[in-house]
Amino acid sequence: MMKAIKKYITLILALCCVLPFFLVAACNEKNHLQNSVFSSELSSDPSNDPSNDLSNGNSDSNSADLTPPDSSSPPSASESKPNNSSKPQNSSSANSSSSQTTVKPISTKVSYIRCTGDSVNIRAGASTSDKVLGAAKQGTMYAVIEQKNGWYKTYYRNQTAYLYASYATVFTLEKHKNESVEDVIEEGYKLIGIPYVYGAVRLHDGKGNLLKGFSNQKFDCSSLIQYIFYRGAGKVLNTTTRTQIKQGTYVAKDKLQRGDCLFFTNEERQYNTGIERVGHVALYLGDNYILHTASDYARIEKISAYRWNFYIEARRFI
Repeated sequence: MMKAIKKYITLILALCCVLPFFLVAACNEKNHLQNSVFSSELSSDPSNDPSNDLSNGNSDSNSADLTPPDSSSPPSASESKPNNSSKPQNSSSANSSSSQTTVKPISTKVSYIRCTGDSVNIRAGASTSDKVLGAAKQGTMYAVIEQKNGWYKTYYRNQTAYLYASYATVFTLEKHKNESVEDVIEEGYKLIGIPYVYGAVRLHDGKGNLLKGFSNQKFDCSSLIQYIFYRGAGKVLNTTTRTQIKQGTYVAKDKLQRGDCLFFTNEERQYNTGIERVGHVALYLGDNYILHTASDYARIEKISAYRWNFYIEARRFI
């Protein structure tokens, strides 16, 4: 009996010695399994992958410099901030925003310069070393093509020319909505400064047949009007003021628009009757300004009260 008791006691003691080792091994195995699961969860979560910071916009703000925005338009507020939203952008609203940043407003004004000095050089280029093409008298006016390095680019005697900006002031007129009207007027700008020659050979015979002997370096009032309407809009006008006044559509004085032609009499013809009273024509630019040629050279000027006294009527050709 005593031997059996000793045997059981020895077995119990042996189990007590071995059991802790089994318990420690079991705990280690459990911890290993938990760590494996946790590691698997880390690798499957994209928010924990540092390489995703760039694509999600969570990187340092300097990373935006790696892809510069289109120089033609500044980035919008949504482009300059990180986009952490997983929702796709609305393509129509994005396109609308893009179009708003690139569309440029259409100008409704035309700029002109008025010379403030006397005998100011008109040059072939934007430099005092460029060739002198002529001299601008005080008060003479020219259309502005652009301003460049302190010079105004304009037209003078059928070529581009430059006048120093310090000797000019700028004013504007409303542009016509019809591009053909503006094309006609621009042809007139090019003739500014060209000498007046009474009876100058016309561009065509009034029916579109070009005439020999024509020169774009001399005009009288009706040949200038005929020339710019033909060149700018393909409009065929007659050869004299007294035949041109019969063309187009009559326009009341209080309905004048840019591009209309104004017909006047003069001191020699004012007492004649019918169309024999007509002695001058000018192109109306708006706000009481006209482009025409009379006695000296083609020019832009305001209609004086004296000239209005000789006004007959206006015609619209476009």
